[in-house]
Amino acid sequence: MSAPAPIAFFIAHMSAADFFGLVVAVLVIAYLFYALVRGERL
Repeated sequence: MSAPAPIAFFIAHMSAADFFGLVVAVLVIAYLFYALVRGERL
């Protein structure tokens, strides 16, 4: 399979724990990027 599968395919085949972990990781990265842009010291 050379062509990348659509995102919906991955989400449909993920467990609830994997999905929760992905959401948490995205939120943490978004917050760190926001803090970096604002110039906050963590």
